[in-house]
This record gives sequence, C-alpha cells and structure tokens, in this order.
Amino acid sequence: MKKQRRVNQEASISFLDVISCGFGAIVLLLIIAKVGDPSALEDAEEKLLGSVKSNQERLFKIREESVVLDQRLQSRKKQLSELSERVARLKEKLASVSKQSNQLSQSQISAKEQLLLVLQILSEEMERLLGPEFQSKNQLVGGIPADSDYIIFVIDTSGSMQSAAWQKVQVEMLNILDVYPEVTGIQVLNDMGQYMFAAYKNKWIPDSPKMRNNIATKLANWAPFSNSSPVEGIESAIKMFYTPGRRISIYTLGDDFQGSSIRRVVKEIDRLNEANRGGDRLVRIHAIGFPVHLRRGVAPSVSAMRFAALMRELSYNNGGTFIGLNSLE
Repeated sequence: MKKQRRVNQEASISFLDVISCGFGAIVLLLIIAKVGDPSALEDAEEKLLGSVKSNQERLFKIREESVVLDQRLQSRKKQLSELSERVARLKEKLASVSKQSNQLSQSQISAKEQLLLVLQILSEEMERLLGPEFQSKNQLVGGIPADSDYIIFVIDTSGSMQSAAWQKVQVEMLNILDVYPEVTGIQVLNDMGQYMFAAYKNKWIPDSPKMRNNIATKLANWAPFSNSSPVEGIESAIKMFYTPGRRISIYTLGDDFQGSSIRRVVKEIDRLNEANRGGDRLVRIHAIGFPVHLRRGVAPSVSAMRFAALMRELSYNNGGTFIGLNSLE
C-alpha cells in the first residue's frame, strides 16, 4: 500500500501569522491616529489652549494682587508698631502726669493743713494776749486783708513763670481762694488783660466749688502771651470791674517787670484807683512775687528787683500787701 505524503502546513501557519500581525498593526494605527473631524479637533485644541492662557493670566493677576496685598500688610504692620510705641509713650506721660497731680494734691493738702494750724495758733495767741472778748477790726490772713466780696487774679503767664513757677502758682492761687470760703464774684486775667474764660469777659464769674475746680483745671494749661508786666491787667481790672460799694481785691502774681518806668505805672494806677473821702482806695492791690530769677550765690536780676519795687509800692499805696516768696518748693 502506497504511503500518503504528509501535507506541509508551515506555509499556511505563516500566512495566518502575517495576517494577524497586519490586522494588529491596523488596529494600533487606528488607536494612535486621530479619528474624527480634523476641524473639530482643531477647535477643541484652540479652546483648550485659550483656557490654559486665560488661567495663566488669572494666575499672574492673582500673583500681582498677592504682592500688593503683602505690601499693604507690611505697611499696616509698620503703622501698628508705630501706634503701639506712641500708645506706650502716652501711657508713660499719663503715669507721669498722674504722679505729678498726686504730688500737687498732697502739697495742697499739706499747705492747707499748715495754714489752718497757723491760723489756729494765731487765734489762740491773740485770744491769750487780748482776751476772749476782743474782736478784730479787719480780716487779715498772713498780713493780707481778706475782707473783699470780689477778687480778681492778674497772673503773669510769661515763659519764665510757665517753666519754673507754674506749679507753685497753682498752689498759691488755691491757697488764696481757700482764704475766701465764699465770695460774690471771681475773675481771672493774665498780665495783658486777657480773660481766662472768654464766656465771662467783662463780667463776674459766679463763685461755686465747681467753678473753683474749673479755674484750677484751666490754670494748669493756660498760657496766653505775656509781656512780663502786670500793668495792663491791673488797669483793665480797675476800669472794667470797679463799681461803688463793691469791696474788690486784686491779686497780682508774677516774677519780674519788663516795663519802661515804675514811676509812670505808680502814677497811672494812683489816678485810676483814686482814694475816696475816707482815704480808702477803690480796690485793694495785693502781690505775690515768685523767686524765679533769684538764686543762691547769684545776684538777683534787675527785672526781678524792679518787680519787687513796683509791687511793693503799688500794694502800699492801694491798701494791699506784697509777699515775696523765698522758695518755689
């Protein structure tokens, strides 16, 4: 029996392999290659690029705004630091002012206690010497008559007084007010005739504890221009406020006199404050001299000596008293 020849299948298998690879390559090309409408793909790509560009612009704008906001933040931090330092300095000044106010209050209390003690001692001594039935013919406190119903302060507000004697001025003014527990009217002028309270210009300030506190508070920072001469203030007080029948006292507080002539001032005040038939002047003129220009071991200034000479003469001629303080403490 004739043997059958085995059919060679290698050719068919290789063909199938080639066909399979070809189909795979086509499928792969279809996957990789762009499928669809080319114009639609271009539109999508442009939209995508436009969105990316828009987002980039927004990012840059946000970064610029961030820089500006950061600069503002740094500026605000700097301002806050400066304000904090200013608040700290103001707190220190407030503490200093409070301390000075407490010291001034203690000084005033001490001065009042000393004055009351002196008055008590003087009263007891006068009663012992003159008898319990003796009545004084006038009211004198520390050599100053305290019998007036109206009082006017004429205060030197010059730089020398402000810088060296102002706390003492406040103390002495309160002491003078304490001598008069109650009066009908008060007025406060500087040596140029300028009023402390403009609302009471050319009229009396009604006396009350509240008004006295207002005067003390205003005096602490009251600094109108001054020419270091009490003449204008005294003349203005006499011309404006004297009325027959009123008992008025003028208290002049100062440290020096820069005027040209003492004699001329004395004559002018004598003319204005003429004596009545009984020999009494229209108003009393008292003076308190502050030793701003007097130092130990140093000759007193000419202006200080001229003030003392002037006020001693005016107070003597016009029924008042001149007191020269020996210390600013």
